[in-house]
Amino acid sequence: MLLRKMLRQQLRGVPEEQQEVLIKGFEKNPQFFENIAKEIQEKTKEGKDQMTAAREVMQKYQTELSQLFQH
Repeated sequence: MLLRKMLRQQLRGVPEEQQEVLIKGFEKNPQFFENIAKEIQEKTKEGKDQMTAAREVMQKYQTELSQLFQH
C-alpha cells in the first residue's frame, strides 16, 4: 500500500489509467525497475541529461517492458 502511494506521487500528471498499468508492472517485477533506475543514474553520472539517459535505457529494455505490460 505504501509503495503504491509513493509511486502515485512520482507519477503525478500521468493519467490514472496509465498510472495503474505502470504500478502493476512495477509490482510484478520490482527488481527489473530497480535495475533500470540504476542504469539511468549511471548514465546521468556520465554526463547525459536524465531524459536522454532514460530514453536510452528504455530502448535497451523495450522488449522486456512491452512483455511486462501486456500481461
